[in-house]
Amino acid sequence: MDIRLTIDGHMLSATLEDSAAVRDFLALLPLALDLEDYAATEKIAQMPTKLSTAGAPAGMTPSIGDITYYAPWGNLAIFYKGLNYSAGLVKLGRIDGDIQVLRTAGPLKARIEVAG
Repeated sequence: MDIRLTIDGHMLSATLEDSAAVRDFLALLPLALDLEDYAATEKIAQMPTKLSTAGAPAGMTPSIGDITYYAPWGNLAIFYKGLNYSAGLVKLGRIDGDIQVLRTAGPLKARIEVAG
């Protein structure tokens, strides 16, 4: 499944995986979020509801461009730097192409929708 992220006027495309968490995520779209910096590694936003983690691994090692769900906090996390293995992190998908806009300092407005 392909989605489109519009972040501060920049359009990015992403491909999602097939999982219970992704199905819950898709049911929330379209979604407007305020992305904030976290640990100079990722942009995060609180989700309006928790996503299912049924069948998900205990954690993962995120790469640049990964779109993830951090189950312990219930937030979306989009990585613009790599990170070590993180328990509770569930991969939702990956941004296809340039993620430079995510490296912009400060909060960003984002709209996420199914690509059409």
